[in-house]
Amino acid sequence: MAGNWKMYKTPADTRHFFAKFNSLVAAAQHCEILICPPALDLTTAVEATLGTNVMIGAQNLHPGKEGAFTGEISGYMIKTAGCSHVIIGHSERRQYFHESEAEVVLKKTVAALEVSLTPVVCVGEVLAEREDGKTAEVLVRQFREALGSLTEEQFGKVVVAYEPVWAIGTGKTATPQIASEAHAVIRKEAGVLFGQAAAKSLRILYGGSVKPDNAKTLMAEEEINGVLVGGASLDPESFAKIVNY
Repeated sequence: MAGNWKMYKTPADTRHFFAKFNSLVAAAQHCEILICPPALDLTTAVEATLGTNVMIGAQNLHPGKEGAFTGEISGYMIKTAGCSHVIIGHSERRQYFHESEAEVVLKKTVAALEVSLTPVVCVGEVLAEREDGKTAEVLVRQFREALGSLTEEQFGKVVVAYEPVWAIGTGKTATPQIASEAHAVIRKEAGVLFGQAAAKSLRILYGGSVKPDNAKTLMAEEEINGVLVGGASLDPESFAKIVNY
């Protein structure tokens, strides 16, 4: 159950959030809990969750270890800050920063794996692609270009998040059936490229306007292994309800 804070919260906000959130999910043993704050808040979040069942991840990384890349943060830095995960290829990174699968997402995924960060790699179609009946085609292409050249060992350490871009921040939510069908496409392609055992063990998260009132029905779908939550993860009580669905 993962939360993506996007560009929200200061370090003080972060401390305030976890002062409430940690106790609300302390008894949760049915899932892994991950929150990905802005880079400025990572060390604060790590310190605030020491000794708890909450993991902290970053929202992005630069593929290099270090260098003259003003404004960038490497996987090595993220790992040494105490993080365990990193989101890669989020639809907003693709849309606003023109990140492509083969040139950017793949390189960032490999960079994350090299420093033992778990990559949460995002795929998903925009509204026009869904309306044109190209959802499966888009998902297969994105999956192959972003992950297809990994080794089986590398792929076994990856988490995939399905983001129907048309349902992010719009209030629209893919029905559990729509989400499940998309997840099945992704899992089938994982089987083609990496074998049935890898496909079966692959965790696929659903991300698209997940709220406390729809988390349970989404999680009831066999193909859905978790959620990647945006706005509803900013409030400790709201996200706790999703975690404890």
